[in-house]
This record gives sequence, C-alpha cells and structure tokens, in this order.
Amino acid sequence: MSFCDLAVSGVAELQPYVPGKPIEELQRQYGVRDVIKLASNENPLGPSKAALAAVAKSAKEMTRYPDGNGYSLKMALAEKLRLSPEQITLGNGSNDVLELLARTFAGHGDEIIYSEHAFAVYPLAAKAIGATGIATPAKDYCHDLNAMLKAITAKTKLIFIANPNNPTGTWIEPSEIHAFLDKVPEKVLVVLDEAYVEYLEQTEISISWLQDFDNLVITRTFSKAYGLAGLRIGYALSHPEIADLLNRIRQPFNANSLAQAAAVAALGDEAYLQESRQKNEAGMKQLIAGFDKMGLKFIPSKGNFITVNVQTNAAEVYDELLYEGVIVRPVAGYGLPQHLRVSIGLEQENQRFLEALSRVMGRG
Repeated sequence: MSFCDLAVSGVAELQPYVPGKPIEELQRQYGVRDVIKLASNENPLGPSKAALAAVAKSAKEMTRYPDGNGYSLKMALAEKLRLSPEQITLGNGSNDVLELLARTFAGHGDEIIYSEHAFAVYPLAAKAIGATGIATPAKDYCHDLNAMLKAITAKTKLIFIANPNNPTGTWIEPSEIHAFLDKVPEKVLVVLDEAYVEYLEQTEISISWLQDFDNLVITRTFSKAYGLAGLRIGYALSHPEIADLLNRIRQPFNANSLAQAAAVAALGDEAYLQESRQKNEAGMKQLIAGFDKMGLKFIPSKGNFITVNVQTNAAEVYDELLYEGVIVRPVAGYGLPQHLRVSIGLEQENQRFLEALSRVMGRG
C-alpha cells in the first residue's frame, strides 16, 4: 500500500515548494566558509533597529500566546493605509493568506487563473484543494491581462496577479489593472499580490480601488522591503465580509508575538524603508551595468531582484556559482531554464556575484 493512495486527491501530485538554498547547507555540503546568499529576495540591510528593539521587548512575554486578533498591528496598518481594521487579515507571511483565499473560495471542480512565469505558490494552492489551475501565456515575461480575461469561465473563482511579479520582476501599470478590474465579473475574486510594492513609490494607488471593487483582495508582506522574512508576517486587505470569511478558517495564532511587534515598529520606520529603496536602486544599477558588460540580457525588474539570461543551462551555472560561495536562484521551474534570479545585495555582495559569474562563464 502507498500512503499516496490515502492522501486527498491532488496532494500526491504536488511537488514541494523549493526555497533558496540556506547558507548553512552550502557550508556543510561544499565546505565553503565565505558564502553570500542572493537567492531569496531578502533585504540585505537586515531588520531595522526599531524592529529589533520591539522584538527584544516582546521576547520577555514569549511564554504568552500572541494576540490572536492582532489588534495593535491591525490598528497600525489601518491608520497607515486609511482602512478599517475589519478589512485586514493577518497571516504567517503573505503565502499564508494566499492559501487561505484559495481554501475559502475554491475547491474541487473550480478554476484558479494565474500567469505563466508567476509565483509558484499559486498552482500549489490550487492543486492542494483540488481546484484546476489555469496558467495563461505571458507577454514579454509579464501577465497578459487580456489572456486572463479570456480564460474566465463559469468555473473561475480566483485570479492571482503578482505586481511586481516574482520571478520576472515585471510591472503592470495601475491604469491597466484598473481597466482589467472593470471587466472581471463580480463573482470572481482578483487577488493582487503586492509583496514587492514597497520598493516603489506607488503604494497607495491599488488600496484606493478597494472602495470600488468588492471582489478585489490585496496581499502584502513584511518579508521584503521591511526586512522581516524570518518572522513570517503578512496580511490581506479586502472587503470586510471577505476578511470575516478568511478569519473563520485562519489558525487562531498564525501571527506570532515577535512578528506582530516587529511589524508595528517597522511600519513607523520610514527612514529604514527609504534606505531600503535607495540601496535597492543602487544595487539594481550595479547589476545591470555588470550584465551589460558581459553582454547578458536581463528582464527589467521593479522588485528587489533581477532575472538574467545566462545563455546556457542555468542550473549548471548555478552549481558552479555554489563552489564560488555564491547562492542565487535557478528558475527552470518557472519555465525559464536559461535564467537565474539574483536578489539585490549590498554593494560588495553584488560585486562578488558579478566577478564570480564572469569567471564561471569565462568572461573575466
């Protein structure tokens, strides 16, 4: 007997999400001591001093369960975003709320639409609940909104749109998304995944749409620009009735105390956010200049990463970079077998990656 036969339909067919290789794993396997990781789109600045102080203070109460309602964080978000706390759902990272949305609004026989080259969690969330994932063809590595509209059927329950998109970094102009929302049937939820939006100045435009489109859900995270990936804290913004439904199946303590405290502090640290943006912009220019020098094409990105075409089997280049002590991300699983996704690091990390890539590709 195979336990796969006992599993819920669809689960046995899933391939687990593969995260970026941890530094410690590379050190164990390859014996490389000096390692830099540019694989998981983490903020190279580390968490802000305000967030660290909040964690230290909150740690004294670790023996207590967290506030299951996340009152302080919801109030801080509501004030900053000018929304009602009843419109906010907290999650163990934004992945958590993405999966909550799939579980709440779709099931066996339903369809969930997402784009080719989009975040791997979308098809995983669909298959795990027995829904059918519909991957529409991308246009210039970006979501083709017209193709997504044409894919809508009577079975469609959710549409996932990442903006900026991971792993390509492509960006859809707000006017295009607004026009798209106008055409989507009210019974279909549109989930706008904005995990990287804080790296842009346009952070409030989409939020204003919530008053016009009851079927719009916006998801965001503190893992990227706010530097709190290790604490896993994210959230969804939606119509209060959607939030109420999500909270009915949400785990009671899915947002831990340290994460909530750090997130509240991070929200108020505008100087840190501005520094993150500035470092990211400078690092992006540095990598682009390096790629141009090597004659490598890349996908223009609005995130804190860039995806480059290494003109050969990217998995082999990735493996050779590991021996150089450099961890990046191959994205063949996203339909991009000749591309590597590289997170923006500190200046010296970016330079070390470029030098290692040049040696590996024989372009030094």
